[in-house]
Amino acid sequence: MHPEVCTIGPFTIYSYGLMLALAFVVGQYLASRQARKEKFNPEAVFNFLFLSVISGIAGARIFYVLENLRYYLGDPLEIIMFQHGGLSWFGGLILGACCGLLYLKRKGMPIYRVLDLVAPFIALSQAIGRIGCLLNGCCYGKAAEWGFWFPEKGEFLIPTQVCSSLALILIFFALRFMQERPHKNGEIFFAYLLLYSLKRFFIEFWRGDNPVVLRGMTLFQILSVIVFFLALTKLVIIKKKNG
Repeated sequence: MHPEVCTIGPFTIYSYGLMLALAFVVGQYLASRQARKEKFNPEAVFNFLFLSVISGIAGARIFYVLENLRYYLGDPLEIIMFQHGGLSWFGGLILGACCGLLYLKRKGMPIYRVLDLVAPFIALSQAIGRIGCLLNGCCYGKAAEWGFWFPEKGEFLIPTQVCSSLALILIFFALRFMQERPHKNGEIFFAYLLLYSLKRFFIEFWRGDNPVVLRGMTLFQILSVIVFFLALTKLVIIKKKNG
C-alpha cells in the first residue's frame, strides 16, 4: 500500500505512525472537550489518556511479539520497528487499563465516570488507527476478487482494515448517543467492550493473518468471546445494582 508518507532529509514519516499520532490528537481533543462539559479537569483526563496510550502501545506490542515469537526470535531488531505495524488491541487493553486505573485511583478520580467519558473517543481513535493499518499493509484479510490490491502480497485481499474502521465509527456514534443521554456509571465503557469484542469476533472470519488455534477460532476470537461475556455480565450487574 503506502507505508511511507515522505522523507525529509534522514527522517522518514511512516503512514502507520502518522495515523496513530492523528488518532491520539483527535481522541485527546474530543475527550478534553467532553471533560470540560462534564466538569472534569481536562488536564487530568489528558494525563490519563497519555499514560494509558503509551502503556497500551507497549502492551499491544508485547502481546503481538509474544504471539509471533518465532518470527521475532529470528530477527530481534524487528521488535522495535513499530513503523512495520504489529499491535494487539487485547495486549493494549490489559496494560493500558492497568496503568490508567492506577492513575485514576492515585488521583482519587471516579473510575467509571472517566472510563465512560473517554470510551467513545477511544473507538474513534481506533477507527483512525485502522486506516494506518491499511496504508501500512498489515492486519490484512483473506484473498478475494472484490478486495483491495496489496502489492506486497501480490493479490487482492479483503480490506478488513476498512471494515473494522467503519464498524468502529458506528460504535463511536452508538456510544456518543448513550453518552448524551441519562446512563449509569460504567454502562458506556462496558458497552464499548461488548461492541468491540463482537466486532472483532466477526472481522476475524475475514482476517488472513491470524491462524486458527481452537475449534475453528483464532486466538482473538476466543479472547473476544471472553471479553464479550465479561462485559455483558458487568452490564447486567450495573443495571441490577442501580435499579
